[in-house]
Parts: sequence; C-alpha cells; structure tokens
Amino acid sequence: MEFAALPENPIPDGMVAQPVVTPDGVRLRSAYWRPLGPTKGTVCLFPGRAESIDRYFEVVRELLARRFAVAAMDWRGQGGSERRLRNPDKGHVDDFDEYESDLEAFHQQVVLPDCPPPYFALAHSTGALVCLRAARRSRLTFARMVLTSPLIDFGSLAPSRRLVRLAAGSLSLLGLGDAWPPGAALARVEAKGFDGNPLTGDRIRFDRNRAIARAMPRLTIGPPTIGWIHAACRAMDEAATPEFPASVRIPTLIVVGGEDGIVSPLAIERFVREMRLGSQIVIPGARHEILMERDPLRGLFWAAFDAFVPGSDV
Repeated sequence: MEFAALPENPIPDGMVAQPVVTPDGVRLRSAYWRPLGPTKGTVCLFPGRAESIDRYFEVVRELLARRFAVAAMDWRGQGGSERRLRNPDKGHVDDFDEYESDLEAFHQQVVLPDCPPPYFALAHSTGALVCLRAARRSRLTFARMVLTSPLIDFGSLAPSRRLVRLAAGSLSLLGLGDAWPPGAALARVEAKGFDGNPLTGDRIRFDRNRAIARAMPRLTIGPPTIGWIHAACRAMDEAATPEFPASVRIPTLIVVGGEDGIVSPLAIERFVREMRLGSQIVIPGARHEILMERDPLRGLFWAAFDAFVPGSDV
C-alpha cells in the first residue's frame, strides 16, 4: 500500500499499514499509529466522501501529540481502497449499509486487535453519517464520537433532498445508477482553484490537498454517481426520522461550520435537538472542512475536542 509522502505532507512517524477485507470481499486501505510512551486510548479517524487517509496526516500528528493512538481507513470506492466500478474515478455504493460493513471490518481487524482502548471516533461529513448509523445498530465500542459537518442533509449549494432523491431514484430505475449525473464536471471543487471554494478558507491546506491529488491521482475520485446520490438520500431520509437521533446512545459532539454550504447546519441543529446524548458547537466563519481550516478556527475545534474527549488535554 502506497501513501502520499510529500515535503508539505509528511507521513507521521511510526505508521503501520494494514489491509482490511470486508465480508463481501472488498479490500480496504488502513493504517494505525501509536504515540511514544503511555497512551490515552485510540482515536479512529473516518474521512468524508472522496477523501483519503493522506489528507489527515496533520490531524494524526496532532492526535499523537495528545498521546492518542490513531487508526484510520479509506472507505470502499475511494482513496487507496478497492473500487466498485471499472472506472476508478467513480466512487460508488448501492447502499450506505456497505459503508457500515467497512467500518465493522476495520473495527474487528485493526482497532480491536492492534489499538489500545478506550476507543473514540473522529469522523467527517459522509464518514460522520456512517458512524451515526453504525452507532445505533452495531456492537461498536466507541466511548465518544466527535463528528464534523455530518451529512444529515444537503446544504445551500445543492437542490432540495426531495428533488434530488426523486431524480436519482428515477435514473437509477432506468439503469443509470453507475453513471455520473448531468453537470457532474462542475462538482470538481478543487480543480477550480482556491477562490470561492466551499471547503476551506485556508489556502495553504487547500493547495496541500491539491498537491496530494497531483502526486497520487489514483487516490482521487470524481463526483458521486447517480446511485451513490440515491443511496445518500435514502440514508439522510432515515436520519431525518425522529427515532434515529434518539437511538444514538454514544455521547456525541457535533462541530459545524457557520459558513458550510455542502451540508445543512439547520438540519444538523434539528438532529442534535432530538439526540439524548448529543451536543453541538458552531464555528463562525468555518466552511465544510473544519479540520482543513485556518489555524484560529482549527484552534476552536481542538479546544472543543479537548474538553469533550476524556484525557485529551494538552
């Protein structure tokens, strides 16, 4: 397994690469790290759609400095994990249950045998929604979860979920689930450059992620397929039911960017109000990728993380 080692994005010391095989035979790329000396537990890091472990090397170093072990994985269909379709640029799943299978396999094959407890989840966007789904249905042993910008609903940059679901469902029934939707090329955010991007206000981190994509283009994927969009809409529909948030029994901190247009801060606020063990922090001025934001905004995130995750004060 290869990783994107760049001068501006060095691999944190001590990485152990670990392949994972899911019950349906999909090979996933994962890795873990242990800090020097005693540990406070393990943070399991779950990227968002179209991301990879490599984009989070800075975050891994920050967690190691807090004396946490770190375990991270690439979801199926993206990063260094196996693709579902012949075109490797198409990240695709038929149902979000497939992502839950990835998470469970990673937990059983990497986290439990190789990483010290207690276990905490740190997940972004699509990864955050998968963690919420898994937390209410499986035997995962996360003590707490910290979720950034969870995909509870589409934000202001997309049409309404109802319209998207109807269109994606109709096209999927016509056998076009593996295809890209019309106008998909417009969704390649990082290809357009920094100005006006909805992901981050930090040019250096934005350019670093573009450098990773240039150095290892096989880690990247294009826009979501019609089938992926339909699966995401169904997952969001389920999350919108009153019983879903109430069924999440793991203490959860959700961190939202005040200027996020990718996901809906209002939908997230409604979701948190229905949670029994959930709380929310809004970071004014932050866009979608809070962990890739400017240093003052990231500082607010880490202050919230340190106050919420036991033993993480530095």
